[in-house]
Amino acid sequence: MSAWQNPAKNRKKIVFLPANVLKMEAIKISLDDYVLSGGGFNGESYDHRSDPSIMLKLYFPGKIQQPLDEMLLSRKVYDLGIPTPEPGDYVVTEDGRYGIRFHRIVGKTSYSRATGDNPAEVERYATEFARMCLQLHDVHVNPAEFENVKDRYFRLLEANPFFTTAEKDKLCRFISDVPDEDTAIHGDLQFSNAIFAGDKRYFIDLGDFCYGNHLFDVGMVYLCSNLSSEEFISETFHMPKSLAIEFWRHFAREYFGPDRPLKEIDEEIRPFAGLKTLIVERDSNTPMPEFRAALASVLK
Repeated sequence: MSAWQNPAKNRKKIVFLPANVLKMEAIKISLDDYVLSGGGFNGESYDHRSDPSIMLKLYFPGKIQQPLDEMLLSRKVYDLGIPTPEPGDYVVTEDGRYGIRFHRIVGKTSYSRATGDNPAEVERYATEFARMCLQLHDVHVNPAEFENVKDRYFRLLEANPFFTTAEKDKLCRFISDVPDEDTAIHGDLQFSNAIFAGDKRYFIDLGDFCYGNHLFDVGMVYLCSNLSSEEFISETFHMPKSLAIEFWRHFAREYFGPDRPLKEIDEEIRPFAGLKTLIVERDSNTPMPEFRAALASVLK
């Protein structure tokens, strides 16, 4: 048993969904009707071969509850009025893989892809993305309906096998001391998880949506642009790291205001970016020293 105390354990447990909803049966579909369009840590995305209005997010084998949870959460987020593709059905393929069908945004482009393809427009795209984030982080939610970001990090911290007890104590105190907010958090705020088509803007991949202090969310933008490796940024975000860092510079100016020095913003955000190692280490089951370095001010 860890010696450190998890404040989340002392909070009243919230039951988010009735049991009959959690037992929802998946609709059987054939992958012959879809064509692979992309992939990530947890699964793959597909476009329907004959119906351009349908896309499929399919999880890797063995993941059953996660896509159901994401589908139900996506519906609640959509009902909040946050711009995101409308979720449809909870589905399963012939080989036992589970997923979600969404309304497909035809002709969409992510902010990462658009920036990589048009580097001269980096300021425009970073500014638009920052404005989307400001609007998202201004949405107040009912705390009884969503998870508190602090509770999520306490849970991830408790399960993480790579930090020592002393390190967990320090990280727990840091998380606890962050001022609380009741506003929306995307949970995986990469610039590839915001898309546009014409004059419409959308957030996608909201499976980690929760509520709390906006700095927990902005930390992911910093991690993607400043802490990730050249190879990862090139492969995932379709741009060189120098362009990703420039994207962050324009983003920070728009999000935090032109009067705050970038160095001051970076120092504030780095620990929140470092906390994302708890998510990355959960998914990769590998310690990530390049991200942990951002926690130096907390772990000293």
